[in-house]
Amino acid sequence: MNTMNMMDVGDLWFSYGKKPILSGASFFVEEGTLCGLFGPNGSGKTTLFKCCLKFLAYARGTVCMDGTDISGLSVSQMARLVSYVPQDHAPPFPFLVKEIVLMGRSPHLRGVFGASSEDKRKVCDVLDSMGLLDIADSPYNQLSGGQRQLVLMARAIAQETPLMFLDEPTAALDFSNQLKVWKLVRSIVDDGVTVLACSHDPNHVSWFCDKVVVMGSNKILDSGPPEDVITDATLGTLYAEPCVRSYSGSVPVIIPRFSPGQIPSFPWGACP
Repeated sequence: MNTMNMMDVGDLWFSYGKKPILSGASFFVEEGTLCGLFGPNGSGKTTLFKCCLKFLAYARGTVCMDGTDISGLSVSQMARLVSYVPQDHAPPFPFLVKEIVLMGRSPHLRGVFGASSEDKRKVCDVLDSMGLLDIADSPYNQLSGGQRQLVLMARAIAQETPLMFLDEPTAALDFSNQLKVWKLVRSIVDDGVTVLACSHDPNHVSWFCDKVVVMGSNKILDSGPPEDVITDATLGTLYAEPCVRSYSGSVPVIIPRFSPGQIPSFPWGACP
C-alpha cells in the first residue's frame, strides 16, 4: 500500500438482499487532501460511506485507513481514526452547544474520570476559532440548520482525527451558508486533516475539492482532479438532462445546456 494514502478502498461489494448497491468499488484518498465523493441521488454514495465507517458490513473487499485494515478495529479505535459529520442531527434532548462539541472528545476521555480541563479547553478553542462561543450555552436543538451544521463540524474537529467524513455537508443550507461550510472544510484540510466529502453538487466539488471520485450505477466511474473528471462527457453519463462545463471568468460553472427553441423566458430578460 502507498503510505501516502490516508484511505484505500479495494473491490468493495455490498447488496441489500439481492439488490446490488456497490459493485467492486475501488479508490484511494491521498493524505492531506479534500476528496469529493460525487454522484447523483441513488448512485451508492451514502452506502459507500456507511461501509467505510463500518455502519454496514460489506460482502467483500477491503477498507484501509492510515495504513490499517478497519475490519479488525473496535468502535473506539475507529473513533480515534475517523470523525463523521452527518447531513443533519436533531437530538431529542436540549443539549447545549458546548456539550455537543464535548462529545467529540469521547474517544480521548479517561474512563470514569470523564472530561478533563484539557478536553474542555480544546472545546473552547474550537468554538472560538469557528466564531461559536456566543452560542456555546444555547440549546443545540433550537439552532438554525446552518448553525447546527457548524456545531457538528466543531464536534468533529474536537475529535482530533486524521480523517474526516462529511455526508452532504451543505444539502439543507442556503447559498451563503453553503460557501461558509465549504470554506471551513478547506481550512480544516489546510490544517492537515484528510477529508472525504459526499456531494451531489458538481459545482461544489469543482470549486473546493483537490480530487473527485465519481459514482454512478453503483460503481466508481472515474477519479482524479476535478478539472479532469467533471467533464461534459461525465455529466452526460450521470444525468438525463444535458449539462455543460462553462466558466465565469476563471471559475468553472456547471450549467444546463439548452437546445435552440428550448431556452426559457427568464423574467429579467436577456443577459447583456
